[in-house]
Amino acid sequence: MKNENTIFCQSCPRHCRIDRNSQKGFCNETNKIRTAKIIDNFKWEEPCLTDEKGVCAIFFSGCNLKCSYCQNFEISCGQKGKEYTENEFIELLKEKEKLNSYFDFVTPTHFSLSLYNIFKKYTPKIPIIWNSSGYEDVEMLKKLDKYISIYLLDFKYTIDSLGKKYSNVSNYFEIAKKVLAFCSLKKDKFDGEYMKKGIIIRHLVLPGEIENSLETIKFLGQNYKNRIVSIMSQFTPTKLSPIKRKLKPLEYKIIMKKVEEENLKGYFQDFESANSDFIPDFN
Repeated sequence: MKNENTIFCQSCPRHCRIDRNSQKGFCNETNKIRTAKIIDNFKWEEPCLTDEKGVCAIFFSGCNLKCSYCQNFEISCGQKGKEYTENEFIELLKEKEKLNSYFDFVTPTHFSLSLYNIFKKYTPKIPIIWNSSGYEDVEMLKKLDKYISIYLLDFKYTIDSLGKKYSNVSNYFEIAKKVLAFCSLKKDKFDGEYMKKGIIIRHLVLPGEIENSLETIKFLGQNYKNRIVSIMSQFTPTKLSPIKRKLKPLEYKIIMKKVEEENLKGYFQDFESANSDFIPDFN
């Protein structure tokens, strides 16, 4: 007889369809929420998300991509973190919303269903930032959308062979462009200089893969010229990364020029951000 709490997981496009009460899917997590790090008053996101109080950055354990170059590989591939029941996580939200201006949910995709169940019980009073890889199930996002204020969305690859090479996925572009189309339905809304609703599209420039970034920026210029983009230079090799060097200044200048040619608006990350000092300590 099927347990009424059985979850045949379809939280992300992998659709593992396993019972996460008793098994782990590709993300290596059960249905119980697990966090590896929680940082109050975090001020390292884009300037329009960084007011005096900053964000409560909640780094979720596990990941549905597990990119081979991930700076947070200790939590995306490891077994670190504290588990919460739904009610325990609600109490955490109530406590932290008093101290911060936003919740920044970092890599939450594989806990989408659990978070949806939580939001039905309790909706935080401060905006929720959905800080995601872009590899999402659109039908799941449709359920979550009314609770999410801001999509901080990665757009990693337009060249699918790179998704397969680096992120264990063969259809990243196909999925991510549908996700981007849906998330872009949320109109930007600002309170002064700070975003309260909307979308920021992030792209990390990978060393040696400039063609992918040029194609990605071209796609964004053709389809999302009026949205905020954030171009990131922070790639830092880890001991597991197949890419063994940082971005070269010339590579970044080429990408910056392409962004300007496409008349995209937003942010360029400081080149000095490629530093291991910016990687959170998950111990």
